[in-house]
Amino acid sequence: MSALFSPITLRSLTLRNRVTVSPMCQYSAENGEANSWHMVHMNTMALSGAAMFCIEATHVEPEGRITPGCLGLYNDATEDALRPILAAIRKHSKAAVAMQIAHAGRKGSSYKPWEGGKQIPLDDGGWVTYAPSAVPHREGELLPQALDAAGIKRVRDAFVATAQRAARLGIDALEIHGAHGYLIHEFLSPIANHRTDGYGGSLENRMRLALEVFEAVRAVFPAEKPVGFRVSGTDWVEGGWDLEQTIALAKELQKRGVDWIDVSSGGVSPLQKIPIGPGYQVPLAEGVKAATGLTTFSVGLITEPKQAEEIVASGKADLVSLARGMLYDPRWAWHAAAALGGTVDAPPQYWRAPPHGVKGLFGDIVDGNR
Repeated sequence: MSALFSPITLRSLTLRNRVTVSPMCQYSAENGEANSWHMVHMNTMALSGAAMFCIEATHVEPEGRITPGCLGLYNDATEDALRPILAAIRKHSKAAVAMQIAHAGRKGSSYKPWEGGKQIPLDDGGWVTYAPSAVPHREGELLPQALDAAGIKRVRDAFVATAQRAARLGIDALEIHGAHGYLIHEFLSPIANHRTDGYGGSLENRMRLALEVFEAVRAVFPAEKPVGFRVSGTDWVEGGWDLEQTIALAKELQKRGVDWIDVSSGGVSPLQKIPIGPGYQVPLAEGVKAATGLTTFSVGLITEPKQAEEIVASGKADLVSLARGMLYDPRWAWHAAAALGGTVDAPPQYWRAPPHGVKGLFGDIVDGNR
């Protein structure tokens, strides 16, 4: 049996295979609300054959959005906008639906990528961002506001409220976004965190917000449903966050019942030097798994079925997450299953799709014609 197409169980959630769709920002919401684009995109990804689809970074407060087009789940309107989309997915797909919940921190108030991605000035619709310290992401940008004790509580409570809304929507799993230079990662990394209070300085203090948010979210999300955590395994900057600190964080999350660690990298500094190549982040996931035994996801330039199979079969990671690869080929998991002798779920309307020679791709199905 293909390791990539073998099942895995996370609490009460059993995934039929080890392929997941990584959360990918679409920058297409209106006032944080999902719309017809999300209906098309999410349903496409949910029919990819991956066992789990993760909704893009879903922000816990308006000021926590990366761009004005980013998705949110922080009021009744944003919650209601997701309901019909999820209903359509449930009707036609067997994929589990996860949601990544996030706060952009000092990287918020940005133009959309196709508008250049730079910080939006206040006089053009931008907003004051929040961070652990009043240190901008790039030199010359508007200084973020350092969160005080009340601000930290507000953010923590916002994660809780979003988790509760996600539970009401029937989301199967949550992933807390602690990577890519966004707020939680900013607290973790000494590059962005220059605090001298209980949330800064030592590793223990820099991890405090991440652990408090996880504990608070885990306490309100249904106990039978899994909660994971995405982390940048390294900042790729000397003196920044690294794999050793990532492992320390993973061990603390493990004590608190985390169900997986999704290991990405970078994002906290424009000075990063990333050695990009096929599977370049796999060693980071492998390091976390070897040190902790936790279920790990690996992501980043995983593009070929045999490559993904080797990652899982060798125990370097338990699951693979595809982002750009799924945008380029929304049936990637179908093609991987065909190549590796696995099976995937598909709606009956597509059962006649497999070419000659891979008729067992969708398992034991009926395909009769008149």
